[in-house]
Amino acid sequence: MLCRMVIVKTYSIEEFAQKISVSKETLRRWDNSGHLSAERNKINGYRFYTDEHLRVCEQLNLYFPDDSEPELEKPFGDYSTIELFAGAGGLALGLEQAGLHHVLLNEFDKWACSTLRRNRPEWNVVEGDIRNLDFRPYFGKIDVVTGGFPCQAFSYAGKKLGFDDARGTLFFEYARAIKEIKPKICIAENVRGLLSHENGKTLNGMIDVLEELGYRVLPYQVLKAIYYRVPQKRERLVLVAIRNDISIDFTYPKAEGRIFTLRDALKAGELYDSDVPESDGQKYPKRKKEILDLVPPGGYWRDLPLEIQKEYMLKSFYLGGGKTGMARRISWDEPSLTLTCAPAQKQTERCHPEETRPFTVREYARIQTFPDDWIFEGSMSQQYKQIGNAVPVNLATAVGHSVVRFLNEYYQAQQETLAIEKVRAV
Repeated sequence: MLCRMVIVKTYSIEEFAQKISVSKETLRRWDNSGHLSAERNKINGYRFYTDEHLRVCEQLNLYFPDDSEPELEKPFGDYSTIELFAGAGGLALGLEQAGLHHVLLNEFDKWACSTLRRNRPEWNVVEGDIRNLDFRPYFGKIDVVTGGFPCQAFSYAGKKLGFDDARGTLFFEYARAIKEIKPKICIAENVRGLLSHENGKTLNGMIDVLEELGYRVLPYQVLKAIYYRVPQKRERLVLVAIRNDISIDFTYPKAEGRIFTLRDALKAGELYDSDVPESDGQKYPKRKKEILDLVPPGGYWRDLPLEIQKEYMLKSFYLGGGKTGMARRISWDEPSLTLTCAPAQKQTERCHPEETRPFTVREYARIQTFPDDWIFEGSMSQQYKQIGNAVPVNLATAVGHSVVRFLNEYYQAQQETLAIEKVRAV
C-alpha cells in the first residue's frame, strides 16, 4: 500500500499575527475565548497555526472588514488646517485630497521642506524649529491642527503630568500651538509603540495636557493602513481632541474590505493606472544578494538552507522569536510589510518579489500611496527617509474625510443655532 505524506504549512503566533495583520495579543484572546483555537506543540506547548486557520479567518470575517464603500463627504466650506512636523507631505496631501485647506505647514528637515515646496509651491511651508514659531496670530481662525510629533519621554516628578511639565519636549510645542491657536479639533498621529512607551505613561501624559488645555480627548485608535486602500501592513496611532465647547462627535474612518497587495501597488490596476515608473534604488552587497536569491516570494530567513541560516543570522539564530523581517522577500499577492527609512537594513529587509534587490524610490512611494508625480528632493537616502517616515496618503485621506464630516456637522449646527436666535429676536 502506497502512503502519501501530507506536509502541513505551520505558522508561529508571531508569523500568523503578521499574516492576518492583528496583534499577538488578539490571537491569544481569540484562542482563550475559543473564537479561533490554536494548535499546541506537544513538546513545549507553544501555539501554532496552519493554512486551515487562514481559511477559517476569512470565512468568519475575523480580520476582513465589510466590503461596503465608505461615504466620502465634501466640505461645506473652506476648512483651514495648520500642520506641524509635516515631513514630506503624506498627511498633508491626504487631508488636501479630502478637501481641507492648509494655512501653514512647519517642518525642520530642509529636504522635506524642499519636497513640499517642489510639489505644492502654493503651500505656506515654514522651515525651521517649531520652538521659534509664534502661533498667536492664528488664534480662533483655524479649524484643525494636525501633527506627527516625535515621541519623547516626559519627566514624571509629579503625580499628574501638566502642560508645564512637558516643556522641553516636542509634544510641548505641539500643545503650545494648540493653546495659542485654539482650533476646533486636533489630530495627533504617531507610531503604535507610543502605547507602551514608559508603560503607557507618555500617552496618558499627553492626554492630561490636552485636557488641561480645554479639550475632550477621544479614545485613541490604531488604524491599520491595509484597511484604507494602502498596500502595506502599517499601523498609526491616531489621537483626536475636540474643544470642550463643541459637543459634536467625531467618528474614526470606517475600514474598507478590499485588501490591496504589492501587485496593486506596482502594477496597473485599481490603485494606479500604469505600472510603477523606473527610478533609482539601493543595491544589496554581493554575498547578501547571493543569500536572498535563495528566498522565495513570501519567504524569509527560515526558508534558507540550515547552514546559510546560521551564517546570515549569526547569534540571532539561537535566540527566540520569529524575526520575520529578516531576509524577507515580499510576494506579489500580499501587502508589503511596514516600510522603514532604509530599505536594506538587515532587521527589516523588503526584497522585491522577482528581482533580488530592495524596492526603488518610486516603488517605495507607491507602497505609501504617493502619486507618481510627487517628487522627493535630496539624495537617495534622504528620499527613502522621507517616504519611510510618511503617513500613507490614502490613510490620511480617510482620516481627512472624517474630519470634514465632523466640521460639516459643526458648522451646520452653528447655522441652525443662528437661525433659531434670529427667529427669537423677531
